[in-house]
Amino acid sequence: LVVEAKMAAQAAAAAQAAAAQAAQAEAAESWYLALLGFAEHFRTSSPPKIRLCVHCLQAVFPFKPPQRIEARTHLQLGSVLYHHTKNSEQARSHLEKAVSAIPQFEDVKFEAASLLSELYCQENSVDTAKPLLRKAIQISQQTPYWHCRLLFQLAQLHTLEKDLVSACDLLGVGAEYARVVGSEYTRALFLLSKGMLLLMERKLQEVHPLLTLCGQIVENWQGNPIQKESLRVFFLVLQVTHYLDAGQVKSVKPCLKQLQQCIQTISTLHDDEILPSNPADLFHWLPKEHMCVLVYLVTVMHSMQAGYLEKAQKYTDKALMQLEKLKMLDCSPILSSFQVILLEHIIMCRLVTGHKATALQEISQVCQLCQQSPRLFSNHAAQLHTLLGLYCVSVNCMDNAEAQFTTALRLTNHQELWAFIVTNLASVYIREGNRHQEVLYSLLERINPDHSFPVSSHCLRAAAFYVRGLFSFFQGRYNEAKRFLRETLKMSNAEDLNRLTACSLVLLGHIFYVLGNHRESNNMVVPAMQLASKIPDMSVQLWSSALLRDLNKACGNAIDAHEAAQMHQNFSQQLLQDHIEACSLPEHNLITWTDGPPPVQFQAQNGPNTSLASLL
Repeated sequence: LVVEAKMAAQAAAAAQAAAAQAAQAEAAESWYLALLGFAEHFRTSSPPKIRLCVHCLQAVFPFKPPQRIEARTHLQLGSVLYHHTKNSEQARSHLEKAVSAIPQFEDVKFEAASLLSELYCQENSVDTAKPLLRKAIQISQQTPYWHCRLLFQLAQLHTLEKDLVSACDLLGVGAEYARVVGSEYTRALFLLSKGMLLLMERKLQEVHPLLTLCGQIVENWQGNPIQKESLRVFFLVLQVTHYLDAGQVKSVKPCLKQLQQCIQTISTLHDDEILPSNPADLFHWLPKEHMCVLVYLVTVMHSMQAGYLEKAQKYTDKALMQLEKLKMLDCSPILSSFQVILLEHIIMCRLVTGHKATALQEISQVCQLCQQSPRLFSNHAAQLHTLLGLYCVSVNCMDNAEAQFTTALRLTNHQELWAFIVTNLASVYIREGNRHQEVLYSLLERINPDHSFPVSSHCLRAAAFYVRGLFSFFQGRYNEAKRFLRETLKMSNAEDLNRLTACSLVLLGHIFYVLGNHRESNNMVVPAMQLASKIPDMSVQLWSSALLRDLNKACGNAIDAHEAAQMHQNFSQQLLQDHIEACSLPEHNLITWTDGPPPVQFQAQNGPNTSLASLL
């Protein structure tokens, strides 16, 4: 009985202690949840009250909370300070404490490691971020979501450093891991990301089998309809950009049509809030709204290359309007990248259609966007100087054009862009006459389309034939010029490169006119004029109308000659007015900028100081 009494007493004491612990835990949970609720309330207030949010989270520590709550609070404080303040030192301190939490708190450790590596990169401490991510990847293999996410993050870090080989290796590891854990969806994401990098590296022999495999995975995967369609968009975007990089404007049309249909399908689907059963599937490539902008962008790229400049303008306007709405709510860097690429393409369209003043203002807009992001400027500096070079050519500032193209060549390692710049620089030297003969011969040899042309782009190779034809024309070697130009026509007709076709036709027409073959000249110039009007290409229209005027005058067709002369006068006046407006803008001073970041302010011009002689 005594023993039973003692046991009963011990049981009662144990029950009392357990009840006290439960009450204490419940109380602890209550104060913690209360502080957490206040912190979230202040964080989501409009405007956010970040100081009060931080005070609420800091108030957790004096209660000596359990280790898990302490680690989680360090993570929350680090996240709030990182995302909403400039106090990176305190953010780093809290995140480092969260990372060093005991191993059982895996979700806290991995999220903290991810955020901390972002902070290190922001502070240009990339060499500190990489080992942190590698260690987190090593110990996260039993946590599929975080293992995949950290692999993506480290691959992105290597990509930003232009170490594409390491990035591709990591994406390959991720694809195999996703296959092992039964996530075909995320396997496809890893493989498509790798395919994108291989395209950037121009490793086409590796790209083709990889894209074939991706196509099979995407078609066979049965899952969330939005996720499936987003994979298809990713796949088709890679195919379309691959065709466009190769200058195959006609061949790309079926893929581009599929892509446009796919984005229409996505826009009609409702987001499914049911989470995937496999945690490795908890990823998405881009939000629907970003995908829409991207499809507009590749459509603009296609329209510009094909010479459908009004269509390019239409889709640029749609995309920029969408971007403005998105940027009000979303500060994602990719939106600024989309905006810059759209502006780069529409600027080239403006220069062709005879809107130089608008093009110059948009170049200035690109400068302003690049001022806000050193990385954006680093990625687009060569393109920016190339655009300025094209503008300089359009206003006949040839010395400035040479300086801009030379600067762009110094800043780029991209083979296609290099070939594009060299082709335009060669045309500047051709127009300048005998001043740069030695340099010109060297450039022409480096882009010789008959031998070892440096890139696989169909469009750029056709353009190189045109430049060779232009050079032979200026040298008076007309038969040789005709051979080059007929090659350009053959290539441009094969892929619907309308602007190259128009330029080749009008130059051939000019050659036949010089040779006295008026009938053949007319057969070239009339379709050149029709095509240039359709594009519309103001310079080719000006050139064609001048030739039609002279042809009809030589053939005694006074009425047609007068009509062509009137057209030529109208085009001349439009170009002259635009020329004066552009050269009078303060942004015109950008043509002298060849070093360092974009200038912040511009001095107003007294008036145009260039000649329109070459245009008129």
